Amino acid sequence: MSEPSPVRPARDQATVGVVQAVVAYGLWGLMPLLFAAMAPAGAFEIVAWRIVFGLVFCAVAIAVTRSWRRTRSLVAQRRVMLVMGLAAVLILVNWTVYVLATTTGHTVEAALGYFINPLVTIALGVVVLRERLRPAQWAAVGISVVAVVVIAIGYGRMPWISLVLAASFGTYALVKKRVGGSVDALSGLTIETLWLLPLAVGALVVLGVTGLGGGLTMGSAGWGHVLVTVLTGPATAIPLLLFASSARRVSLSTLGLTQYLAPVLQLLVGVVVQHEPMPAARWAGFAIVWFALVVLTVDSFTAARASRRRAL
Repeated sequence: MSEPSPVRPARDQATVGVVQAVVAYGLWGLMPLLFAAMAPAGAFEIVAWRIVFGLVFCAVAIAVTRSWRRTRSLVAQRRVMLVMGLAAVLILVNWTVYVLATTTGHTVEAALGYFINPLVTIALGVVVLRERLRPAQWAAVGISVVAVVVIAIGYGRMPWISLVLAASFGTYALVKKRVGGSVDALSGLTIETLWLLPLAVGALVVLGVTGLGGGLTMGSAGWGHVLVTVLTGPATAIPLLLFASSARRVSLSTLGLTQYLAPVLQLLVGVVVQHEPMPAARWAGFAIVWFALVVLTVDSFTAARASRRRAL
C-alpha cells in the first residue's frame, strides 16, 4: 500500500506565500520601467496592448490549466458578469491614469496614490459598508488627510493623480469583494479583459487611422520593442496570480505589510531613475503618510493578536 503524500507544514506554506507576495508587489513596483521601455508608444496604446496581450496570456493559462469549464460557468452568470464589468471599468481608469502618470514624469505622485490606498480602502469601508473603525484607524485616516493637504500646498494643486489611483483601486477591490470567493484570479482577469477588449481594439484602430498621440508604434521600433509590448500580457497577469495564491497562504496583516513594497519601488524609480523633483514639502507629505501607515500597521497587529487571544 502506498504511503500518503506528506502535507507541507503551515510554516512552509507561509514562507511560499510571503515570497509570492514580495515577487508580486516587486513586479508591480517596477512596472514603470516596462512602460518606459515601450517608448515611443503613448499611454493609450500601452493600455490597449496591455488589455489585448493580457487576454491572450489568460487564454493560454486557462488552456494549460484546463479551467475553461469554470470560466465558462462564470460567464453564464449574469450577476457575476455585471459586477466584473464594473470592475473592468474601474481597473481601466486605474491603468490609464497610472500609465499616463508614469510616462509623463509623475511616477512619484503615482507612488503616493498606492501609499494612501489602504487608508482610502478603510474610508470606503466606513462610507459604503458602514464598518466601525477603531480609534487608531480613525487617527490614521485623519493623519492621511493632513498629508494630502501638505502635499497639495507644496504642489500648488490637489494631487489628483494620487487620489484617482487610490480611489479607483480601492473601489475596484470593494467591487471584487462583492463576488467573494466565487471568482478566482485567472477567471476574473479573463472576464475583465474580455469586457475591455472592444475598447482596446477600438483605441488601436483610432490611433492607427488618425495618428493621434504618435499613432501606433507596434512594429515600427524594432523587434525588441515588439517583444516588450507582448510582455505587457504576462506582466499584467503574473503578479495578480501570485498575489491571489499568496492571499490563501499568509495572514492579512502579513499581506498588508508586503503591499508597501510596490509604492516604495515606484518612488525609487521616480526619484533615482527618472529624476523627478522631490522638494521639502513633498518629502514632508510622504513622511506624514508613512506615519499614518505605521499607526495603521501597529493597530492591525494589535487587533490580530487580541483576536487570537479571544479565540484561544
